Amino acid sequence: MAKRRKLVVGNWKMNGRLTSGLTLAKDLADKALAERPLSYDLVICPPASLLWPVAETIMGSPVLLGAQDCHRANHGAYTGDISAGMLADLGCRYVILGHSERRNGHGETGAEVAAKVTAGHLAGLTTIVCVGETQDQRMSGKTEEVITEQITSSLPDKYQVSSLVIAYEPVWAIGSGEQPEVGVVRQVNKLIRKVLGSVGEVVQVLYGGSVAPQNAESLFAEPEIDGVLVGAASLNSDGFWAIAEKARLY
Repeated sequence: MAKRRKLVVGNWKMNGRLTSGLTLAKDLADKALAERPLSYDLVICPPASLLWPVAETIMGSPVLLGAQDCHRANHGAYTGDISAGMLADLGCRYVILGHSERRNGHGETGAEVAAKVTAGHLAGLTTIVCVGETQDQRMSGKTEEVITEQITSSLPDKYQVSSLVIAYEPVWAIGSGEQPEVGVVRQVNKLIRKVLGSVGEVVQVLYGGSVAPQNAESLFAEPEIDGVLVGAASLNSDGFWAIAEKARLY
């Protein structure tokens, strides 16, 4: 079986104004251009307000564009929402779905995430579906149960395997500076592949949660971890590039 390509994704969340966002995007594009061809895929996911100017800034570079969410419908009376087709129009190749900040902060259900996966695939986007347990669930020994339920409920009956990425992001590790041991991540990623069934060995499975330059290499070195979903560290071009550079080694 062909080796799965490493994937490095930066989730800017609700951060960045025009000047700072474009400076960050240009710095990353310049770094990537100097190192091309990259042996891994590099994606940045700015807030919706910056998608178009960032798309223009990184055009022609190896840096790919992603979004942080999309609506399940292609169009309609959904004030404030943005469809997967609109994201594709802006140059997006990826979209993050089911992030814990959407599930917990906006009450998104697995069924809603599954509908968005379908919408994303119809628009030609690769969907990065996030799953992860809370601290209470972890302490109660429910990690396996929670991850299994989230995957099965968050994927539609039919989806495009080549356009699916799963990101294991334990809720308790996001922004906390804490991180599970690599061996724990390995076991969860193996579980994710098991739940996915026959396509499990094909789908890229990432890790996210307090990823930093200091711990990135140990994550990339683990064959079960196909890349990282980076939050706060992706807001600094040098720090994010230092993480991405570790992917070259594997």
